[in-house]
Amino acid sequence: QLQLVESGGGLVQPGGSLRLSCAASGVTLDYYTIGWFRQAPGKEREGVSCISRSGTSTNFEDSVKGRFTISRDNAKNTAYLQMNSLKPEDTAVYYCAARTDYRCSRYSSVYDTWGRGTQVTVSS
Repeated sequence: QLQLVESGGGLVQPGGSLRLSCAASGVTLDYYTIGWFRQAPGKEREGVSCISRSGTSTNFEDSVKGRFTISRDNAKNTAYLQMNSLKPEDTAVYYCAARTDYRCSRYSSVYDTWGRGTQVTVSS
């Protein structure tokens, strides 16, 4: 059974960078599309980015375009979210999720497996 564990969160100043990792265990990540989501206090969970199984298709939420990149290393069974030029409004718990469908999607309802999340706080 697939399990996901996020890491790499923390406290960073505005303008700084963080790289989140989503490590998979139990099953090879090759068969899964990966999505990154975030949820800020009092707000609904939103889809930040996704990457297809092959890695050839990606998608980003408008507010992070040009600042965040998504990648995967199937040999390491890990996906990544590189976050640059961070802003206070990026503060949230970040989750990775997986689905077996090959298509990239930022809709949380289509994902089957979720990690527990990692806190990202952007503050001076």
